[in-house]
Amino acid sequence: MIGGLSSAGRTSYGPGMQWNDRWVLITGASSGFGAAAAEAFTRAGAHVLLGARRRDRLAQVAEACRKTGARAEFHELDVAATSSVTEFVDWAGSFTPHVDVLINNAGGALGLDTVAAGRDEDWEAMVQSNLLGLARVTRGVLPLIPHHRGASILNIGSIAGHQAYEGGSIYCGVKAAERSITQALRLELNGTGIRVGSLDPGMALTEFSDVRFRGDTARAAQVYRGVEPLVAQDIAETLLWMASRPPHVNIDEIVIKPTDQAAIHKVHRRATA
Repeated sequence: MIGGLSSAGRTSYGPGMQWNDRWVLITGASSGFGAAAAEAFTRAGAHVLLGARRRDRLAQVAEACRKTGARAEFHELDVAATSSVTEFVDWAGSFTPHVDVLINNAGGALGLDTVAAGRDEDWEAMVQSNLLGLARVTRGVLPLIPHHRGASILNIGSIAGHQAYEGGSIYCGVKAAERSITQALRLELNGTGIRVGSLDPGMALTEFSDVRFRGDTARAAQVYRGVEPLVAQDIAETLLWMASRPPHVNIDEIVIKPTDQAAIHKVHRRATA
């Protein structure tokens, strides 16, 4: 029997998740992966709750999402501050008693310094946003996530969490920690029906490098020179696929890289004029 052998005592499962009347909460939703994910989920029929520090950009993303006919609500969120996370979760609960998908996307890298040349403010910002921020948001949203409905927690990691590189010590460290948090959550939530997974991208063309190099667009452009990188829509479509699996299917971890990137240090670059 397609979908399961009932004669052998297995359940026959229907199609994947249906998104009508389901709510997706996305952090870091003002641009990049978060903004693209918001549009992908609303096109599928879900409603979205969007958080980030830049309210003006959030408003633009929400407006684009509303054109699909879905609800898109936004509120300022700084995952580095517990008070901001608490206020955001209280706000989210005023719209819906349940969050079906939590996407922990807020984060990023600052600088490309060695440990010897590293700056405390950069290190602390990366730990707060990528590591502690993820934990704060998850802790706050968990009471809203229903059990046994195919709900999901999806964390945005990085290939940097799998392989370290020079100048990336703290960023690689926090992304490795993100993998560990995801794995621990998977164990802690076993039996609740809540799925937990990590999506770990390689080279992707977003504001990531602009932020890392503090607005030095020329330096940021060199990262992608001669390469066809991933784009935000690639990540958004993958997140939607992960969350859309039938409730009995958990995608624990996906590593996704552009074809031109075989590893952090192995990138095929075409000649440019």
